[in-house]
Amino acid sequence: MYKDKKILAIIPARGGSKGLPGKNIKPLLGKPLIGWTIEQALTSKYIDEIFVSTDSREIADVAETFGVQVPDLRPEELANDTASSMDFILYTLHLLEKRGKNFSYIVLLEPTSPLRDVMDIDYAIEKLVTIEEAESIVGVCKTEAVHPAFLTKIIRGFLAPYTNEMKAVRRQDLEDLYFFEGSVYVSGVEALIRRKSFYHEKCLPYVVPKWTSFEIDDFIDFKIIETLMDLKLKGIIKLIIVNV
Repeated sequence: MYKDKKILAIIPARGGSKGLPGKNIKPLLGKPLIGWTIEQALTSKYIDEIFVSTDSREIADVAETFGVQVPDLRPEELANDTASSMDFILYTLHLLEKRGKNFSYIVLLEPTSPLRDVMDIDYAIEKLVTIEEAESIVGVCKTEAVHPAFLTKIIRGFLAPYTNEMKAVRRQDLEDLYFFEGSVYVSGVEALIRRKSFYHEKCLPYVVPKWTSFEIDDFIDFKIIETLMDLKLKGIIKLIIVNV
């Protein structure tokens, strides 16, 4: 709870994964991937309840070894490739409301972003709750090599500009741009139900450093994050609050 606001964390973990089968419980430095995110949520100063949303009994059993009970599995129609994240989030809020559980804020924590720190979660909550006109906050990272100025298309076998012209530019001369990354999403529950999205004109940025923004979609991502996590645990790379 923060400033008398009750806060729910939802950790989504489908059983099916085409890019990396079984990724949500794949061992990362000896710990199931989902375990890193559950431990972060448990360590948060502000999260009051954790709900693991999964269609897999195997994932549910792993989550329960970390101290989070999973009495219900996600319905099949909310676990297929056509179901959106918002579908299972709204379903979960409705399910908990029927059980007499109501929350002011919801935090979405995807297991595929284990490099986040509990400080990221708590700072994002503090920032959103403190700025009254804001309704949500999401993780973003400053673009570098993927800045639109460096992008190009291929038309009829030749390179063509993606923007107005194709020329060499200095990175330091470019306008700062950011991309959505997946480490943390927080929203007021009322706003999320009304808007059915975290992204809108009253969404705040939570800016993370480049190394924190990596997500696991496939085997290469997994190995990169495994290396970064090892460096993080050894204190070689550290959390940096870079918010604007």
